[in-house]
Amino acid sequence: MNWKVLVVISLLGYGAYQQWQSRYVTYGPGVIAPITPQQSNVSGAYHLSSFNDYQITPLAKFNVSARVLSTKTYNFGREAQLSPIDFALGWGRMSDEAILSQIKISQSGRFYFWHVNNFPIPREEIETQSANMHMVPVNSAIEKNLKDVRVGQVVNLQGYLIEAKAADGWHWKSSLSREDTGNGSCELMMVEHISVR
Repeated sequence: MNWKVLVVISLLGYGAYQQWQSRYVTYGPGVIAPITPQQSNVSGAYHLSSFNDYQITPLAKFNVSARVLSTKTYNFGREAQLSPIDFALGWGRMSDEAILSQIKISQSGRFYFWHVNNFPIPREEIETQSANMHMVPVNSAIEKNLKDVRVGQVVNLQGYLIEAKAADGWHWKSSLSREDTGNGSCELMMVEHISVR
């Protein structure tokens, strides 16, 4: 068989596999992630050598169980060294397919965007029951698991909301509120454990 044909077949097969792997997960109407993210205070700082001399300060212990509304992978830029993927997550009525079917959701430039023609729930619920979270995996296994997550799945993430600092003064700090919106309102989460259903 001609090698060009083999290449084309391989590429088509890979594309089909990627499409199958990234297919949207559905559960039907109803709230599937009812619990608000759990946050508790911590103190202290520690250094992670695997993060190339960034000083990582845990700001709060954090546990979230939520529906994945969108994912976005980042490969370039300083932030991508720490956080290679963002999740837009929803809980409460923002985990209900009947509601989500009426909301257009996207991610770009480390932000999460939503648009509605008519509000299926009050604006405040959309803003306080969903968030864009920057995922900081503690190791390569967690990173792979994060990148394998599909839109629609429910993830449970455990770890810390953090601040990262570099010796040259660069820093990146997590929001500590689910009530804020706009620039600076995203969570920067160091993920120590992930499970998916």
